[in-house]
Amino acid sequence: MQPFYPTCGRRAAPTAYRLPARHRAGFVLLLSLLLGLARPGAAAPEDTLVATTAHQAQYLDDRYYSVLEDPSGHLPIAAVSSPAWASRFATLAGTALPPNIRHPRSTYWLRFTVLADARLAADWYLELYDPHIGSATLFRPAAAGLALAYDSVTTGANYPFATRPLPYKNFLFNLGLRHGQPTTYYLRLRSDTPTSFRAMLHSGPALIPEMSLQYWLLGGFYGVLFIMLVYNLFLFFFLKEKSYIHYVFYVLSGALLFLSEDGLGFQYMWPFSAPLNHFIGAVAPVLLLLTFAQYARSFLDTAARLPVLDRHVRWVVSLSGALLVLDVALIHSGFSFWLYLLPYGLLYYAAWRAYRGGLRPARYLLLAQALVAGSLTFLICRKLGIDFYNNAYTVYSLNVAFVIEVAVLSYALADKIKGLMDTTLVTQRRLLKQLRKRHQAQDQLLEQLRENQALKDQLNSELEALVARRTDELRQQNDTIAAQNRELLETNGLLALQSAAIEQLNSDLSRDLQDQKHARLQAREFDFGEFSQLYPDKDACLRYLADLKWQGGYRCRKCGHEKSCEAREPFARRCTRCRYVESATTGTLLQKCKFPIVKALYAVFLLHAHRGRYAPAELARVLELRPATSWAFAQKVLAALQRRSQAPDFVDGEPWTHVLLDGSAEVEQEELTDISDHQ
Repeated sequence: MQPFYPTCGRRAAPTAYRLPARHRAGFVLLLSLLLGLARPGAAAPEDTLVATTAHQAQYLDDRYYSVLEDPSGHLPIAAVSSPAWASRFATLAGTALPPNIRHPRSTYWLRFTVLADARLAADWYLELYDPHIGSATLFRPAAAGLALAYDSVTTGANYPFATRPLPYKNFLFNLGLRHGQPTTYYLRLRSDTPTSFRAMLHSGPALIPEMSLQYWLLGGFYGVLFIMLVYNLFLFFFLKEKSYIHYVFYVLSGALLFLSEDGLGFQYMWPFSAPLNHFIGAVAPVLLLLTFAQYARSFLDTAARLPVLDRHVRWVVSLSGALLVLDVALIHSGFSFWLYLLPYGLLYYAAWRAYRGGLRPARYLLLAQALVAGSLTFLICRKLGIDFYNNAYTVYSLNVAFVIEVAVLSYALADKIKGLMDTTLVTQRRLLKQLRKRHQAQDQLLEQLRENQALKDQLNSELEALVARRTDELRQQNDTIAAQNRELLETNGLLALQSAAIEQLNSDLSRDLQDQKHARLQAREFDFGEFSQLYPDKDACLRYLADLKWQGGYRCRKCGHEKSCEAREPFARRCTRCRYVESATTGTLLQKCKFPIVKALYAVFLLHAHRGRYAPAELARVLELRPATSWAFAQKVLAALQRRSQAPDFVDGEPWTHVLLDGSAEVEQEELTDISDHQ
């Protein structure tokens, strides 16, 4: 172990100028003095701890050490041990301050003095109980003289396990006491979480038996957990009950948590990875919460018994788990254990509700959680720095409570399965009784069926005689009915011939009426009422226009493609190539018509029938339109009639429908419509 001689750290000046090397130590010391003077509180010297053979192990309570907080974290041992800083140390005895690291970003110095009896021959050791201290450095006086030098031993949770001076689960330092004279030690602590100052002084002969006892007890503790884990894992494979596998995961999470808390995991399982040790210590409580919540929900059947409370439990557990992960990853508050109170309290309330609802095994869960809650009280007090029954029994009370809880929960699972099996047996007995009663009823029914069969045979013989006699009577009646049926068939044949003749007459009459209507239509003798019978609505008019327009086949107006499909608009066609949609009125006189298409079709008929000599005012009266609208549409039809009369294929007396397909007046119609709107 190399002696430690304090040196000054390098600090950058605010400008490009750098301090000379001989002035840097003074600058650091001056800065440290200013920081120390800024800390409130009066100095109070600590008591001297006397190491004697009468007390082989002594607890280092707050009377025997004084504390100095270094917010900068750069104070050297030379400054801390100097007389100028001696008055800056203060004891915590009689104050309300907790004996732990309250500010994780600060470095804490502990000073304690040990007076060793001159008759002592064995070494004495300092043991730090909190395994989560990030960095712990013990400064021991190396020599006496005008300039006191110190050697140092550094270890902590931020270093691999091999850096520890002694291979022990807790931090253990050899004090190297000077027998017969007091020796002052300085302990520098730094941690990312609020860790405790709890420490113990041991003599060498008493330390080894205590270490052996602790390892034996912890070995028994993990042995019980392993036995319960394997036992319930086999039960899961045999019974296929999901509660057992949830129980196994809960025990594994608890074992991982205890391995992280007592330091055995860092010593034996992951000694070369300090980050992994930190990660497991942070994640294990979250896993314990999640696995216990899943086990409790499965064991209590909250999804079926308490569905509303089960949803609340899932939300609270998920939110608490997310907040815990956020605290571990980013915030590092050190007080995240308060986040466990609400989900565990809600699960305890769910167990109480299930017990009140008739689930008798839930009382074991209530008992086990009460024991764990009691032991957690001591753990929370130690985290907060409250000196509340801090001894070997309370330190390991959580281990004992967890073992009892594991055993009780295993028994609770067995009791629940036994209750289910008892319920199944009772149900099977009831089913057997019901089957016996049903079997007796079936025997009685069979006896009754035999009697019924004998009675049926007797009745069948009597019925056969009656049936034979009745059959003869029916045969005679059938002969009579057959003769009557022949007569009816002949009559039906004559009626069929008459019906066919009547249907033929009706068909001829209907065809004559239709031909007469079309003849009258061609003869221009229809009024609007009769015209409406031929074209009663818009769909009839559109169907007529579509048949008239595409009777020679479809051809796209844009790309000339000859294949189409139906469009959304009634009787419209969509080109299968360019997707252009063409309605039935496009390219006809009725395109963009502003009034009902039935009236427009009749207006075309009237104007064609009277060769354009039909007054627009009379047309407006007949069709009940505004005069301007009637005049505008009449002008469009007259222009189409004039163009048709000048067409090369015009024939005098041709049907009025030829003029419908004239769509060249679309622009003129829009202009006339604008004129009529202004009028």
